[in-house]
Amino acid sequence: MSLAIRRLAVIGVGLIGGSLARALRAGGLVEEIVGCGRGRANLDEAVALGVIDRYTHDIGDAVRDADMVFLAVPLGAMREAFDAMRATLPPDALITDGGSAKGSVVADCRSAAPELLGRFVPGHPIAGNERNGVAASLADLYRDRRVILTPLPENDAAAVARVRAMWQACGAHVMEMSVQHHDEVLAATSHLPHMLAFGLVDMLARMKENDEIFLYAAGGFRDFTRIASSNPVMWRDICIANREALSPMLAAFAEEMSELARSIGEADADHLLTIFERAKAARDRYVDGLK
Repeated sequence: MSLAIRRLAVIGVGLIGGSLARALRAGGLVEEIVGCGRGRANLDEAVALGVIDRYTHDIGDAVRDADMVFLAVPLGAMREAFDAMRATLPPDALITDGGSAKGSVVADCRSAAPELLGRFVPGHPIAGNERNGVAASLADLYRDRRVILTPLPENDAAAVARVRAMWQACGAHVMEMSVQHHDEVLAATSHLPHMLAFGLVDMLARMKENDEIFLYAAGGFRDFTRIASSNPVMWRDICIANREALSPMLAAFAEEMSELARSIGEADADHLLTIFERAKAARDRYVDGLK
């Protein structure tokens, strides 16, 4: 379907929200972009960079006369955002989001503004990095990346199609799944790796010899722990929001680490080799599948 957005309201003009704005502007698909956030310096920079046309600190004002709203705020701020927009959101406007956990966002909308559920199409772009702020945003961040939509029973087909078209216009590959399935998949593929990186760096930082440990850290350590530089508040909110899926995943990984520790302690070479070969084969299949 064709896509033409008259006024896009981006609530949270950082890496994710700013990159959507840049992509749609680069494609000539949006007439005006209104940003909303708390930090004036970041919003002033967004205007200077041409990412947004103007800004406000008030969500109700930002969504006034918008026909598309993108929520790119931390998960802990979603409920407040839905409540703030309900009085001024135009009746034909659509809402979507970039939250990493979908169950909590849907629950927040249902609790704060149930009348908006039909126009809220939950989404999650599988893209980003550890950098923050509008200066990190990129017009091509979503090109050839996956975006997951988790349509609700209240959504009509036209609303889902319009949100899908928006992401496809950014060059993304769009797929759909249920809210519950999304949260289970992301707990394993995104949230768990971040917990491992945060946990490893924190453990090493608390060791007496931490300066020497980090001094001699090789490339593998830097690559693996890069995501521990991600926004701590955002990841705190993700953990709480997706705790029902993430907590069992962490418990299962803890058992895996205990098994590895036992095998190493007992010098069980055969068992270690079995684990390593199985992991290598799975990883190689994954990498080949991306080509």
